[in-house]
Amino acid sequence: MIKNCRVCGQNLFDKPLLVYKNMPKSAQFLPTEKDIKCEKGIDLRLGQCSFCGLIQLANEAVPYYRKVIRTGGLSSEMLKFRRDQFGDFVKRYNLKNKKVMEVGCGKGEYLKLMRETGAEVYGIENADESVVECKKNNLVVKKGFVESTDYRFFKTPVEAFFILNFLEHLPEINNVLRGIRNNLNPGGLGLIEVPYFDLERKMIFTELVADHLFYFTLDSLRYVLEFNGFEILEMKVVWHGFIVSVIVRKRTLVGLANFEENKERLGNEIAHFFAMGGGGGVAIWGASHQALEILSLYNFNDKVKFVIDSAKFKQGKFTPASHVPIVSPEYFDSHRVKAMLILAAGYSEEVSKIIRNKYGNKINLALIKDMGLEILK
Repeated sequence: MIKNCRVCGQNLFDKPLLVYKNMPKSAQFLPTEKDIKCEKGIDLRLGQCSFCGLIQLANEAVPYYRKVIRTGGLSSEMLKFRRDQFGDFVKRYNLKNKKVMEVGCGKGEYLKLMRETGAEVYGIENADESVVECKKNNLVVKKGFVESTDYRFFKTPVEAFFILNFLEHLPEINNVLRGIRNNLNPGGLGLIEVPYFDLERKMIFTELVADHLFYFTLDSLRYVLEFNGFEILEMKVVWHGFIVSVIVRKRTLVGLANFEENKERLGNEIAHFFAMGGGGGVAIWGASHQALEILSLYNFNDKVKFVIDSAKFKQGKFTPASHVPIVSPEYFDSHRVKAMLILAAGYSEEVSKIIRNKYGNKINLALIKDMGLEILK
Protein backbone atom coordinates (compact mmCIF):
# COMPACT_ATOMS: atom_id res chain seq x y z
CA MET A 1 0.00 0.00 0.00
CA ILE A 2 1.10 3.53 -0.78
CA LYS A 3 1.80 5.67 2.30
CA ASN A 4 3.11 8.85 0.67
CA CYS A 5 1.45 11.26 -1.73
CA ARG A 6 2.38 10.54 -5.36
CA VAL A 7 2.65 14.27 -6.07
CA CYS A 8 4.16 16.12 -3.09
CA GLY A 9 5.70 13.12 -1.31
CA GLN A 10 4.19 13.87 2.10
CA ASN A 11 2.33 11.35 4.27
CA LEU A 12 -1.20 10.25 3.56
CA PHE A 13 -3.53 10.48 6.54
CA ASP A 14 -3.30 7.30 8.61
CA LYS A 15 -7.03 6.81 8.39
CA PRO A 16 -8.26 6.18 4.82
CA LEU A 17 -11.30 8.01 3.49
CA LEU A 18 -12.86 4.77 2.30
CA VAL A 19 -12.05 1.06 2.27
CA TYR A 20 -14.02 -1.12 -0.15
CA LYS A 21 -13.42 -4.84 0.23
CA ASN A 22 -13.57 -7.54 -2.44
CA MET A 23 -13.54 -5.09 -5.34
CA PRO A 24 -12.54 -5.83 -8.98
CA LYS A 25 -8.75 -5.85 -9.38
CA SER A 26 -9.13 -3.82 -12.59
CA ALA A 27 -11.79 -2.50 -14.93
CA GLN A 28 -10.44 -4.62 -17.79
CA PHE A 29 -10.12 -8.02 -16.09
CA LEU A 30 -13.15 -10.23 -16.74
CA PRO A 31 -12.59 -13.74 -15.39
CA THR A 32 -13.52 -16.83 -17.37
CA GLU A 33 -15.33 -19.80 -15.88
CA LYS A 34 -11.94 -21.34 -15.23
CA ASP A 35 -10.64 -18.19 -13.54
CA ILE A 36 -13.44 -17.81 -11.01
CA LYS A 37 -12.33 -20.95 -9.15
CA CYS A 38 -9.35 -19.05 -7.71
CA GLU A 39 -10.05 -15.40 -8.60
CA LYS A 40 -10.50 -13.01 -5.66
CA GLY A 41 -11.26 -9.35 -5.33
CA ILE A 42 -9.00 -6.77 -3.73
CA ASP A 43 -9.43 -4.11 -1.08
CA LEU A 44 -9.47 -0.58 -2.46
CA ARG A 45 -8.22 2.06 -0.03
CA LEU A 46 -8.95 5.69 -0.84
CA GLY A 47 -6.53 8.02 0.95
CA GLN A 48 -5.84 11.71 1.18
CA CYS A 49 -2.55 13.56 1.43
CA SER A 50 -2.17 15.23 4.82
CA PHE A 51 -0.21 18.08 3.20
CA CYS A 52 -1.64 18.97 -0.25
CA GLY A 53 -5.04 17.30 0.21
CA LEU A 54 -4.91 15.27 -3.02
CA ILE A 55 -7.26 12.28 -2.92
CA GLN A 56 -5.73 9.08 -4.32
CA LEU A 57 -5.80 5.32 -4.12
CA ALA A 58 -3.28 3.79 -1.75
CA ASN A 59 -3.23 0.74 -4.06
CA GLU A 60 -0.62 0.02 -6.73
CA ALA A 61 -1.41 0.86 -10.36
CA VAL A 62 -2.98 -1.79 -12.61
CA PRO A 63 -0.40 -3.61 -14.80
CA TYR A 64 -1.58 -2.02 -18.07
CA TYR A 65 -1.73 1.62 -16.91
CA ARG A 66 0.59 2.77 -19.73
CA LYS A 67 -1.98 1.81 -22.36
CA VAL A 68 -5.06 3.82 -23.32
CA ILE A 69 -8.06 1.52 -23.62
CA ARG A 70 -11.26 3.00 -25.02
CA THR A 71 -13.68 0.11 -25.16
CA GLY A 72 -16.62 1.87 -26.75
CA GLY A 73 -16.93 3.90 -29.92
CA LEU A 74 -17.67 7.60 -29.94
CA SER A 75 -21.36 8.43 -29.75
CA SER A 76 -22.83 11.08 -32.02
CA GLU A 77 -23.06 13.41 -29.01
CA MET A 78 -19.41 12.84 -28.11
CA LEU A 79 -18.32 13.29 -31.73
CA LYS A 80 -20.00 16.67 -31.88
CA PHE A 81 -18.63 17.69 -28.50
CA ARG A 82 -15.05 16.80 -29.47
CA ARG A 83 -15.26 18.41 -32.91
CA ASP A 84 -16.50 21.66 -31.39
CA GLN A 85 -13.96 21.48 -28.55
CA PHE A 86 -10.96 20.71 -30.76
CA GLY A 87 -12.01 23.26 -33.38
CA ASP A 88 -12.30 25.98 -30.75
CA PHE A 89 -8.95 25.03 -29.17
CA VAL A 90 -7.10 25.22 -32.49
CA LYS A 91 -8.81 28.39 -33.66
CA ARG A 92 -8.54 30.27 -30.36
CA TYR A 93 -4.83 29.57 -29.96
CA ASN A 94 -3.86 29.74 -33.63
CA LEU A 95 -2.72 26.11 -33.84
CA LYS A 96 -3.61 25.43 -37.48
CA ASN A 97 -0.65 23.83 -39.30
CA LYS A 98 1.21 23.60 -35.98
CA LYS A 99 2.35 20.46 -34.16
CA VAL A 100 -0.20 19.11 -31.68
CA MET A 101 0.54 15.91 -29.76
CA GLU A 102 -1.91 13.55 -28.06
CA VAL A 103 -0.33 11.78 -25.10
CA GLY A 104 -1.96 8.38 -24.83
CA CYS A 105 -3.79 8.36 -28.16
CA GLY A 106 -5.23 4.83 -28.03
CA LYS A 107 -6.32 3.76 -31.52
CA GLY A 108 -6.41 7.34 -32.76
CA GLU A 109 -10.09 8.05 -32.12
CA TYR A 110 -9.41 11.65 -31.08
CA LEU A 111 -6.37 12.14 -33.31
CA LYS A 112 -8.58 11.79 -36.39
CA LEU A 113 -10.91 14.48 -35.08
CA MET A 114 -8.05 16.82 -34.17
CA ARG A 115 -6.64 16.33 -37.67
CA GLU A 116 -9.87 17.73 -39.10
CA THR A 117 -9.05 21.11 -37.50
CA GLY A 118 -6.01 21.61 -39.72
CA ALA A 119 -3.47 21.06 -36.95
CA GLU A 120 -0.42 18.89 -37.66
CA VAL A 121 -1.26 15.98 -35.35
CA TYR A 122 0.92 13.34 -33.75
CA GLY A 123 0.35 10.71 -31.12
CA ILE A 124 2.19 8.62 -28.59
CA GLU A 125 0.80 5.30 -27.40
CA ASN A 126 2.27 2.31 -25.55
CA ALA A 127 -0.04 -0.45 -26.81
CA ASP A 128 1.40 -2.18 -29.89
CA GLU A 129 -1.96 -3.11 -31.34
CA SER A 130 -3.21 0.47 -31.00
CA VAL A 131 -0.13 1.87 -32.74
CA VAL A 132 -0.70 -0.55 -35.63
CA GLU A 133 -4.34 0.56 -35.87
CA CYS A 134 -3.31 4.24 -35.93
CA LYS A 135 -0.85 3.68 -38.74
CA LYS A 136 -3.54 1.90 -40.77
CA ASN A 137 -5.43 5.21 -40.62
CA ASN A 138 -2.36 7.16 -41.77
CA LEU A 139 -1.84 8.73 -38.35
CA VAL A 140 1.68 9.62 -37.26
CA VAL A 141 1.99 7.76 -33.98
CA LYS A 142 5.05 6.74 -31.99
CA LYS A 143 5.10 3.77 -29.64
CA GLY A 144 6.19 4.93 -26.23
CA PHE A 145 5.34 6.31 -22.82
CA VAL A 146 6.53 9.41 -20.99
CA GLU A 147 8.59 7.61 -18.36
CA SER A 148 10.78 10.53 -17.31
CA THR A 149 11.25 14.28 -17.52
CA ASP A 150 13.88 13.92 -20.26
CA TYR A 151 11.72 11.76 -22.55
CA ARG A 152 11.57 13.19 -26.08
CA PHE A 153 8.62 12.93 -28.46
CA PHE A 154 10.64 14.10 -31.47
CA LYS A 155 13.83 16.02 -32.18
CA THR A 156 11.92 19.31 -32.09
CA PRO A 157 9.31 20.46 -29.54
CA VAL A 158 5.58 20.79 -30.24
CA GLU A 159 3.23 23.76 -29.89
CA ALA A 160 0.50 21.98 -27.96
CA PHE A 161 -0.63 18.67 -26.48
CA PHE A 162 -3.80 17.05 -25.26
CA ILE A 163 -4.29 14.21 -22.79
CA LEU A 164 -7.85 13.07 -22.20
CA ASN A 165 -8.95 10.88 -19.29
CA PHE A 166 -5.55 9.24 -18.99
CA LEU A 167 -3.69 11.31 -16.40
CA GLU A 168 -5.62 9.82 -13.49
CA HIS A 169 -4.18 6.36 -14.33
CA LEU A 170 -0.51 7.32 -14.06
CA PRO A 171 1.40 6.67 -10.80
CA GLU A 172 4.44 8.80 -11.81
CA ILE A 173 2.25 11.77 -12.61
CA ASN A 174 4.96 14.36 -11.93
CA ASN A 175 7.35 12.71 -14.39
CA VAL A 176 4.65 12.54 -17.04
CA LEU A 177 3.58 16.17 -16.72
CA ARG A 178 7.13 17.48 -16.54
CA GLY A 179 8.16 15.26 -19.44
CA ILE A 180 5.30 16.70 -21.51
CA ARG A 181 6.24 20.21 -20.45
CA ASN A 182 9.83 19.67 -21.57
CA ASN A 183 8.59 18.76 -25.05
CA LEU A 184 6.73 22.05 -25.49
CA ASN A 185 7.92 25.24 -27.13
CA PRO A 186 8.06 28.28 -24.80
CA GLY A 187 4.48 29.19 -23.94
CA GLY A 188 3.23 25.85 -25.30
CA LEU A 189 -0.39 24.92 -24.63
CA GLY A 190 -2.28 21.90 -23.41
CA LEU A 191 -5.81 20.53 -23.17
CA ILE A 192 -6.18 18.20 -20.18
CA GLU A 193 -9.23 16.29 -19.02
CA VAL A 194 -9.79 14.05 -16.00
CA PRO A 195 -12.87 12.62 -14.28
CA TYR A 196 -14.36 15.11 -11.83
CA PHE A 197 -14.51 13.85 -8.24
CA ASP A 198 -17.31 16.16 -7.18
CA LEU A 199 -17.56 15.77 -3.41
CA GLU A 200 -21.15 17.03 -3.45
CA ARG A 201 -22.42 14.42 -5.92
CA LYS A 202 -24.51 11.87 -4.08
CA MET A 203 -23.44 8.83 -6.09
CA ILE A 204 -19.73 9.60 -6.01
CA PHE A 205 -18.94 6.44 -4.07
CA THR A 206 -19.64 4.44 -7.25
CA GLU A 207 -16.69 6.13 -9.01
CA LEU A 208 -14.02 4.13 -7.19
CA VAL A 209 -12.11 1.84 -9.57
CA ALA A 210 -8.66 0.27 -9.35
CA ASP A 211 -7.58 1.81 -12.68
CA HIS A 212 -7.99 5.38 -11.43
CA LEU A 213 -5.27 6.32 -8.96
CA PHE A 214 -6.27 9.99 -8.62
CA TYR A 215 -9.64 11.55 -7.74
CA PHE A 216 -9.36 15.19 -8.65
CA THR A 217 -11.35 18.07 -7.25
CA LEU A 218 -11.01 21.44 -9.00
CA ASP A 219 -8.56 22.66 -6.36
CA SER A 220 -6.38 19.56 -6.31
CA LEU A 221 -6.13 19.41 -10.10
CA ARG A 222 -5.07 23.05 -10.19
CA TYR A 223 -2.43 22.30 -7.56
CA VAL A 224 -0.99 19.33 -9.45
CA LEU A 225 -0.78 21.19 -12.75
CA GLU A 226 0.78 24.32 -11.25
CA PHE A 227 3.17 22.20 -9.19
CA ASN A 228 4.43 20.71 -12.45
CA GLY A 229 5.08 23.95 -14.29
CA PHE A 230 1.79 24.92 -15.95
CA GLU A 231 -0.35 28.04 -15.76
CA ILE A 232 -4.12 27.53 -15.78
CA LEU A 233 -5.80 29.50 -18.57
CA GLU A 234 -9.25 27.95 -18.26
CA MET A 235 -10.88 25.33 -16.08
CA LYS A 236 -14.46 24.15 -16.37
CA VAL A 237 -16.67 21.12 -15.74
CA VAL A 238 -18.03 19.50 -18.92
CA TRP A 239 -19.79 16.41 -20.17
CA HIS A 240 -22.79 16.36 -17.86
CA GLY A 241 -20.67 17.22 -14.83
CA PHE A 242 -18.40 14.18 -15.08
CA ILE A 243 -15.22 15.72 -16.55
CA VAL A 244 -12.94 18.62 -15.65
CA SER A 245 -11.53 20.25 -18.78
CA VAL A 246 -8.47 22.46 -18.41
CA ILE A 247 -6.44 24.55 -20.83
CA VAL A 248 -2.90 25.11 -19.61
CA ARG A 249 0.19 26.94 -20.76
CA LYS A 250 3.82 26.11 -20.07
CA ARG A 251 4.99 28.60 -17.48
CA THR A 252 7.36 31.16 -18.93
CA LEU A 253 9.57 33.94 -17.63
CA VAL A 254 7.54 36.93 -16.46
CA GLY A 255 8.14 39.99 -18.63
CA LEU A 256 9.30 43.04 -16.67
CA ALA A 257 10.07 45.43 -19.51
CA ASN A 258 7.55 47.91 -18.12
CA PHE A 259 9.48 47.95 -14.83
CA GLU A 260 12.43 49.64 -16.50
CA GLU A 261 10.17 52.19 -18.19
CA ASN A 262 8.45 53.02 -14.89
CA LYS A 263 11.78 53.13 -13.07
CA GLU A 264 13.20 55.68 -15.52
CA ARG A 265 10.03 57.79 -15.44
CA LEU A 266 9.88 57.86 -11.64
CA GLY A 267 13.58 58.72 -11.40
CA ASN A 268 13.10 61.72 -13.70
CA GLU A 269 10.09 62.90 -11.67
CA ILE A 270 11.99 62.66 -8.38
CA ALA A 271 15.05 64.40 -9.85
CA HIS A 272 12.84 67.26 -11.04
CA PHE A 273 11.24 67.54 -7.59
CA PHE A 274 14.64 67.51 -5.86
CA ALA A 275 15.72 70.41 -8.10
CA MET A 276 13.00 72.44 -6.37
CA GLY A 277 15.12 72.26 -3.23
CA GLY A 278 17.65 74.58 -4.78
CA GLY A 279 20.88 74.91 -2.87
CA GLY A 280 19.24 74.05 0.43
CA GLY A 281 19.14 70.32 -0.27
CA VAL A 282 16.30 67.89 0.23
CA ALA A 283 15.26 65.32 2.82
CA ILE A 284 13.37 62.04 2.84
CA TRP A 285 10.89 61.20 5.55
CA GLY A 286 10.93 57.50 6.39
CA ALA A 287 13.81 55.03 6.41
CA SER A 288 11.53 52.44 4.84
CA HIS A 289 12.63 49.75 2.42
CA GLN A 290 11.14 51.91 -0.34
CA ALA A 291 13.32 54.87 0.66
CA LEU A 292 16.43 52.72 0.90
CA GLU A 293 15.78 51.26 -2.54
CA ILE A 294 15.14 54.65 -4.19
CA LEU A 295 18.34 56.10 -2.75
CA SER A 296 20.33 53.21 -4.21
CA LEU A 297 18.49 52.87 -7.51
CA TYR A 298 18.88 56.49 -8.50
CA ASN A 299 22.10 57.38 -6.67
CA PHE A 300 20.41 60.32 -4.92
CA ASN A 301 22.66 60.19 -1.85
CA ASP A 302 24.54 63.31 -3.03
CA LYS A 303 21.27 65.28 -3.15
CA VAL A 304 19.58 64.00 0.03
CA LYS A 305 21.00 65.63 3.16
CA PHE A 306 19.33 63.25 5.62
CA VAL A 307 16.52 60.75 6.14
CA ILE A 308 14.05 61.42 8.96
CA ASP A 309 12.56 58.52 10.90
CA SER A 310 10.72 58.43 14.21
CA ALA A 311 12.01 54.94 15.10
CA LYS A 312 14.75 55.53 17.69
CA PHE A 313 16.67 52.35 16.79
CA LYS A 314 17.23 53.74 13.28
CA GLN A 315 18.38 57.18 14.37
CA GLY A 316 22.11 57.88 14.39
CA LYS A 317 22.70 55.23 11.75
CA PHE A 318 23.02 55.41 7.95
CA THR A 319 21.10 54.07 5.01
CA PRO A 320 22.75 50.92 3.62
CA ALA A 321 24.70 51.22 0.35
CA SER A 322 23.86 54.95 -0.06
CA HIS A 323 25.16 56.03 3.41
CA VAL A 324 22.78 58.92 4.11
CA PRO A 325 22.44 59.81 7.83
CA ILE A 326 19.17 58.88 9.55
CA VAL A 327 17.96 61.50 12.04
CA SER A 328 15.04 62.19 14.38
CA PRO A 329 12.07 64.43 13.51
CA GLU A 330 13.39 66.95 16.07
CA TYR A 331 16.63 67.25 14.09
CA PHE A 332 14.64 68.77 11.24
CA ASP A 333 13.60 71.76 13.40
CA SER A 334 17.14 73.11 13.32
CA HIS A 335 18.18 71.74 9.92
CA ARG A 336 15.47 72.82 7.52
CA VAL A 337 15.38 71.94 3.81
CA LYS A 338 13.14 73.31 1.05
CA ALA A 339 11.89 69.97 -0.35
CA MET A 340 10.93 66.70 1.30
CA LEU A 341 9.96 63.36 -0.23
CA ILE A 342 7.71 61.35 2.09
CA LEU A 343 8.22 57.59 1.85
CA ALA A 344 6.22 56.21 4.76
CA ALA A 345 4.20 53.65 2.79
CA GLY A 346 0.60 53.56 4.06
CA TYR A 347 1.32 56.41 6.49
CA SER A 348 2.60 58.89 3.87
CA GLU A 349 -0.58 60.96 3.65
CA GLU A 350 -0.90 61.08 7.43
CA VAL A 351 2.72 62.26 7.75
CA SER A 352 2.19 64.91 5.06
CA LYS A 353 -0.71 66.43 7.04
CA ILE A 354 1.40 66.55 10.20
CA ILE A 355 4.22 68.34 8.38
CA ARG A 356 1.83 70.81 6.72
CA ASN A 357 0.17 71.61 10.05
CA LYS A 358 3.53 72.19 11.72
CA TYR A 359 5.51 73.97 8.99
CA GLY A 360 2.88 75.33 6.61
CA ASN A 361 3.76 75.78 2.94
CA LYS A 362 7.43 76.62 3.52
CA ILE A 363 8.43 73.11 2.41
CA ASN A 364 7.72 71.49 -0.95
CA LEU A 365 6.26 68.05 -0.24
CA ALA A 366 5.80 65.02 -2.46
CA LEU A 367 4.96 61.36 -1.99
CA ILE A 368 4.89 58.29 -4.20
CA LYS A 369 1.44 57.02 -5.03
CA ASP A 370 0.74 54.11 -7.39
CA MET A 371 4.40 54.25 -8.43
CA GLY A 372 4.11 57.86 -9.58
CA LEU A 373 5.25 61.05 -7.87
CA GLU A 374 2.50 63.26 -6.45
CA ILE A 375 3.53 66.81 -5.50
CA LEU A 376 1.37 68.11 -2.66
CA LYS A 377 -0.03 71.60 -2.68
